[in-house]
Amino acid sequence: MGAVIEVKYFNSFLLKKVNNNGQPIWNGSKGIPADIGGNPVVTSTDNNFSFAIEESRIRGGYNNTSLDYGVKAYLVEDEPMASVRGNSLIYSGIFNSRTGVNNTNVFSVGEDITKSADPANGSIQKLYAEDTNLVILQEAKVSRALIDKDAIYSAEGGGAVTSASLTIGTIQPYAGNFGISRDPGSFAAYGYRKYFTDRDRNAIIRLSMDGITEISNYGMYDYFRDEFSSINSGAVSGKVIGGWDVHAKQYTLSTQRVIGGGTNNYKTLTFDESINGWTSFFTYKPDQILSLRNKFYTLKDGKLWGHYSENVNRGSFYGQSDKTSVTFIFNPKVSMSKVFKTVNYEGSNGWEINSFLSDETGSDFINNNWSMYSDTTNSIYSYVEGSYDDLGNEYPTALVGNINRAGFDRKENKYFANLVNSSSASPGEVIWGNSVSGIKGYFATVTISTDNATDPGGLKELFAVSANFVGSSY
Repeated sequence: MGAVIEVKYFNSFLLKKVNNNGQPIWNGSKGIPADIGGNPVVTSTDNNFSFAIEESRIRGGYNNTSLDYGVKAYLVEDEPMASVRGNSLIYSGIFNSRTGVNNTNVFSVGEDITKSADPANGSIQKLYAEDTNLVILQEAKVSRALIDKDAIYSAEGGGAVTSASLTIGTIQPYAGNFGISRDPGSFAAYGYRKYFTDRDRNAIIRLSMDGITEISNYGMYDYFRDEFSSINSGAVSGKVIGGWDVHAKQYTLSTQRVIGGGTNNYKTLTFDESINGWTSFFTYKPDQILSLRNKFYTLKDGKLWGHYSENVNRGSFYGQSDKTSVTFIFNPKVSMSKVFKTVNYEGSNGWEINSFLSDETGSDFINNNWSMYSDTTNSIYSYVEGSYDDLGNEYPTALVGNINRAGFDRKENKYFANLVNSSSASPGEVIWGNSVSGIKGYFATVTISTDNATDPGGLKELFAVSANFVGSSY
């Protein structure tokens, strides 16, 4: 039976032997190349013979192109596996919709079409084209690459930009050791300002004409340090999403943690350039944040939601309404021990006090335990929810006759209420029951929020909150 030979490489040399047992030996080794199905490429029933083939035509075809001695028509790669260069850029041919030229699938290796950033700064996470520059955001560095030009520097260190036939020119790093970590979704741009997070360095960054600014230092450094440190640590994973709110002119950021077991924990807040500060927390958890023309949108579960709409209730996000709250600290006369007697506010009807808590005492070892004490009060109802009549009817039951207020009362369009101490006595302290008014302490932490009854979804304004107190200095 004749042998069937398939020559894989051009100008190749094959040597085959078969022993007495019918097992082929190639160049002194057992085994024979097999095809995809596992069948041998060369087959024969003859024994104890060998042959050599010198093929000089492509696939051995009649009158096909003949190859002479010289360079082999194949290449041996030391490492045939593909490599991923996360710090490098590559670009294709041009696309011109007006002339019909589309070379986006052309990558000519004969031209210099690659540019690499410093691999020590990690992979490239985000690219942003800005005029004639390309902003390159790596995990640990932010740089810009010149487009269609290159920078030539003099011996004195001065630079002059000259036109050159380079698509991507010199990569120039911005001052500062900050990057975008692995959160390209936190990037947002408006005008000449770019915002993003560097989770690895517990920082929120603004890139502007004056370079890199760490805006997380504006009163929120401790908060972001704790927030970012808790993401991707142990059983906690998560992501950071950012976007520009074109309606309110604010950078919106959402840190989203997923704790083991699927429990979601998120914080959404905004940064305002007009005050250089972080203004508000929000109760919604977006999947993406974007602005289009003069509208602000977020995506949630595949749906597009428009914000600042006047056709839905205020404080309603993704079809669910939540209370609006403000937390602040009363701290007048810092070194004086005080008793806060009353609280009052200026604004709309519909606000209630959720908590009024004084500072804690130092730790005391009592009953074999370390304990700290502070004064607090029960919730103070809003003007509507705290109403009742002489017959004991409470809101929303029909009220008749004289109307009394268990929470805030109103006088000259200002709302005020007494602070009733609901704490138990601390060691060595004498109190006279729940009727005693006043919260004792050097300062007090107060949370005021909208109620559930007054004009749901309507406008609720809050201009000022204050408290009356008595005290003495030491």
